[in-house]
Amino acid sequence: MLVHAIATNATYEFASDVRAGLSRPGQKELPSKYFYDDVGSALFEVISRLPEYGLTRADERLLRRHGSDIVDRVPGPVAVAELGSGSGRKTRWLLEALSRRQRTFYYPVEISHSALIMCERELRDIDSVSIVGFEREYLDGLLEVAACRKRGQHLFVLFLGSTIGNFDRLAGIKFLANVRKVLVPGDSLLLGTDLEKPPLQMLRAYDDELGVTAAFNLNLLSRINRELDADFDLAQFSHQATINSAARSVEMHLRSKRRQAVTIPASEVVVELQEGETIWTESSHKYSANEIFQMASDSGFHCEAQWIDQQWPFAENLLIAD
Repeated sequence: MLVHAIATNATYEFASDVRAGLSRPGQKELPSKYFYDDVGSALFEVISRLPEYGLTRADERLLRRHGSDIVDRVPGPVAVAELGSGSGRKTRWLLEALSRRQRTFYYPVEISHSALIMCERELRDIDSVSIVGFEREYLDGLLEVAACRKRGQHLFVLFLGSTIGNFDRLAGIKFLANVRKVLVPGDSLLLGTDLEKPPLQMLRAYDDELGVTAAFNLNLLSRINRELDADFDLAQFSHQATINSAARSVEMHLRSKRRQAVTIPASEVVVELQEGETIWTESSHKYSANEIFQMASDSGFHCEAQWIDQQWPFAENLLIAD
C-alpha cells in the first residue's frame, strides 16, 4: 500500500489544539480526534468487541447483510474514499461486492498511521482492489482523493461507525455540506448513524465493566505526556460518562480528583484544575431514523436508502449528492 504521509506540522497543530482547548474559560476540552494514536487505535479495536459496545457489530451486520444491495445502488465506475477507516474490517463487505463488478481503487483517509497499516493488512487479500492511503484530516484527504478522480468516475465516500455523532448537530450538517462541496452531483456518501436507545444501555457502552473505555480516554493524557512533554499524573484523573439529554448525546470527560497544575511545555501553557473539574473529551450524538433525511437535505444530499439494525438500533444511510 502506498501511504501519503501527514505533513510535518502535525505536532505543532496538536500542541496548538491542546493549548486552545485547555485554556478555554469554563469547560475545558480536548478534540476527540487525538484519541487515535497507536495505543488509542489498538484500544478502540478492543472496545469495538466488548459486549457493552454493540455499535460496531451493528455496523458490520448491516454491511455484511446489505453490502451487495448498497453497492448496486451506486453508479459505476467508482472510486471509494473512506473517512476514518480504522482497521478496515467492516469495509471488507463493500469492497468485496464492488470487486465482483469492477477493479476498485480504495482510498482510506486516517490521521493514525498505525490504523492505515492495519487497514492494508486487513484488506490486501481482496482481488481487484488497490489501496492508496492518505494520512490526513478527513476533508484534506478527500480533496486529494477527488483530485485523483478519472473522467467519468464517481466517488463513493464512506463515513461509517458513529463518527458523525462526534459533531454536534449543526456542526455535523456543516461537515456534511463541506463533504458535498468536494463531490459532484450523483456522487454517493454512505453515512453510519447510531440511533437513540435507553440511557442505561448508552452509558454502559461508554463506561464498560472492564475499564477499556476508561483506559482509552486516559490515553489521551498519556499521549500529551509522550508527544508534548506534559506531566499529567493519570492517577489523579478518572473517566466519566454522562448523558446529555438536551443534546441527545453521551459525553466522555476526565475528572480531576484534586486541585492540581499541569505543565505542557510544547503548548507553552500551565493548566490549573480544581478538584472535581472535568476535561470534556468526546460527545457521541444519537439520532432518530427520520431526522437523517432532513440532515441530508440540509447539506446538499438526498437520502436514497436506509438500512436499520434492530438488535442494536443503528442505521446505514445512502446519501446521493444533488
